[in-house]
Amino acid sequence: MSGTSLDGIDLAYCIFTLKDNQWTFSIEKALTIEYPKDWQYSLKESIYKNAEQLKTLDKLYGAFLGKLCKDFIDNHKLKPDLIASHGHTVFHQPEKGFTLQIGDGHEIANITGIKTVFDFRSLDVELGGQGAPLVPIGDKLLFGEYDFCLNLGGFSNVSFEKNKKRIAFDICPVNIVINELCKEVGLDYDKDGLLAKKGQIDTRLLSELNNISFYKKQHPKSLGIEFVLENIFPLFKKHDLPLEDKLRTFYEHIALQIAKTINPETGKKVLITGGGIYNVFLMEQIKKQINKEIAIPSKTIIDFKEAMIFAFLGVLKLRGENNCLSSVTGASKNCSGGIIASP
Repeated sequence: MSGTSLDGIDLAYCIFTLKDNQWTFSIEKALTIEYPKDWQYSLKESIYKNAEQLKTLDKLYGAFLGKLCKDFIDNHKLKPDLIASHGHTVFHQPEKGFTLQIGDGHEIANITGIKTVFDFRSLDVELGGQGAPLVPIGDKLLFGEYDFCLNLGGFSNVSFEKNKKRIAFDICPVNIVINELCKEVGLDYDKDGLLAKKGQIDTRLLSELNNISFYKKQHPKSLGIEFVLENIFPLFKKHDLPLEDKLRTFYEHIALQIAKTINPETGKKVLITGGGIYNVFLMEQIKKQINKEIAIPSKTIIDFKEAMIFAFLGVLKLRGENNCLSSVTGASKNCSGGIIASP
């Protein structure tokens, strides 16, 4: 799994068991590998490449992921039944009928010698859906004891049951914006939220952020880098503020959008995962705004829940079962997304 914030690649070796119609899981081995600077740059710049360059990058990135998987498997003497790979999202514009995740699964399968499932989103988009989020089927089947599953990654997203259906959607950007702002002072991220903690909330900027039209849309809805470039950063440029004030205002924006989404719903227990959970000051602001009981899982689940659920999506694909819910994405029907590449 690699997210939009490009902070690394998560590798997780998972075991899934189905007993009495109930799935259980364990994460046996897990590792996050930081991107080398050249790969971080190539992937970040991928949105500006032409078709031929993207095809080349797709192959090269697939080979890169395949080598990482093979080393991980060999080092831990593992014998997996399959590899499931999310890939890196270059474009995500479901309203125009397309999404693109690069990282050719055929390359991964050939290098590792293991059946690989990849390209999980395209089929849902072809069926008129958002192609995202995909994690909710895992939330439903593996974390059903929680009323809400909230993820704080490049973007925040939530999934929960409503009218006996699982629904889920992206709430707002999180780390994808915070990390980019921090580059103004040569930092990769805002450790513990210490920069934001020094800042003041700018009420004009906060009001304009909260008034972005996306937040008034009903689900299904999802976000991509395009949303950030078109809607968020122009507002920062418009308001000439110190970095600390931009960050503090954006943290408040995140907390308010999450609270606005979760507080009106029934249900009490909120499971929070994703890298944003380590941002101490951000979590303080979210806890101030949410009127629910917050559950924080083990560090392994915080760090590798998404990677584990993509492994689970691969399992469901191989079993020929639905791994993408139309109640979540707005597609015309449930589907079993992904392409299976055999070595």
